[in-house]
Amino acid sequence: MTKNDIKTSELFDLGKTIAEPLLKRYEYPWEALGGIKEFIEFIGGALSPDDYNMIGDNIWIHKSVAIPPSVCLSGPMIICSNTEVRHGAFFRGNVIIGEGAVAGNSCEFKNSIIFDNAQIPHFNYIGDSIIGFKSHMGASSITSNLKSDKSLVKVHLGNEDIDTGIKKFGAMVGDFVEVGCGSILNPGTIIGKHSNIYPLSSVRGCVKSNSIYKSKDEIVEKNNY
Repeated sequence: MTKNDIKTSELFDLGKTIAEPLLKRYEYPWEALGGIKEFIEFIGGALSPDDYNMIGDNIWIHKSVAIPPSVCLSGPMIICSNTEVRHGAFFRGNVIIGEGAVAGNSCEFKNSIIFDNAQIPHFNYIGDSIIGFKSHMGASSITSNLKSDKSLVKVHLGNEDIDTGIKKFGAMVGDFVEVGCGSILNPGTIIGKHSNIYPLSSVRGCVKSNSIYKSKDEIVEKNNY
């Protein structure tokens, strides 16, 4: 893989998120994490009151979305049309949930962008991360967004380490990715489009698009599988 493979435009179809104007500003997607709050507050005020309800402090929920009484909402945040929000979901602020997505039971979201039609359905933690169009996080798979020594996160790309200057950075998960149940995406993980992650994996670094990740020592191309 090269730096070109982990650029925003390579990982995501930006037409599949309301956050397109934010993401288009940055060559690499993690650079957008620090701007999510400001972007939500800016774009939220332009959302039509015919389509969105404003609830509390900078929380915009599309009128097609039902919010169960057990859900916890903290702004700023936007939930777009036809998203399914399930019982016990916990939104901690700075969150964008795209159209037709699933925000599942007992899932926690913080400072993240969830693209249209992405599914985070069961017992997941998504923090300081971006989950691409039609990607799916298996039950209990999580993004780990803080290193144990609290140092700044680096992206491990082959033999090169890319300094991000960010302390909290979970994972950039490209479009059409399947993450297996119980997997951990370690800080700074990047997964290319159309890749599959085996259940119970601990993923670190970059996974090339169209790959099957079995372990850190066994990553195969789908076309050769």
